[in-house]
Amino acid sequence: MRHIISILLQNQAGALTRVAGLFSTRGYNIESLSVAPTEDESVSRLTVVAHGSQAVVAQIKRQVLKLVDVVDLMDMTAGEHIERELLLLKLRARGKVREGVRELAARHHAQLIDDTETIYTLQMEGTGEQVSALIKEAQTVAEILEVVRSGATAIAQGDKVLRLTPQQSLVNITETD
Repeated sequence: MRHIISILLQNQAGALTRVAGLFSTRGYNIESLSVAPTEDESVSRLTVVAHGSQAVVAQIKRQVLKLVDVVDLMDMTAGEHIERELLLLKLRARGKVREGVRELAARHHAQLIDDTETIYTLQMEGTGEQVSALIKEAQTVAEILEVVRSGATAIAQGDKVLRLTPQQSLVNITETD
């Protein structure tokens, strides 16, 4: 099963390596990984997409929470969530193919962000499934020159949040470790 796990971790050198290393030493492939600072620049949010059974993911979550740099985590796929991925897709399009690319973009709600005499670059945001569908169809319309995907990012729906609370200041977390 595909899991999207969001992890809050201290924004320090080596923190990302320790989390990614935990997956690799246990033989689990990371499908995508996205990381950036949160509203508190001392904390980053890491989103990992990996495949595994519920038992395997539960074990990984327990191990990740033991890492010193990790503040908290949430398995987004355990509840209702919103998932998005960004795609930049560069296509060679000459002659009649150019109209096919424009139609493809319209069907998939993609934006045309660069247009030269022979090259189109499309941008799209959507779920991983939607992004994959555009790429698959694009192969039948034009020559794909380059694919750039951001990997999934996700946020829980409703009042469920994953964030550093004022009571969890990094000073307090570091002092209690």
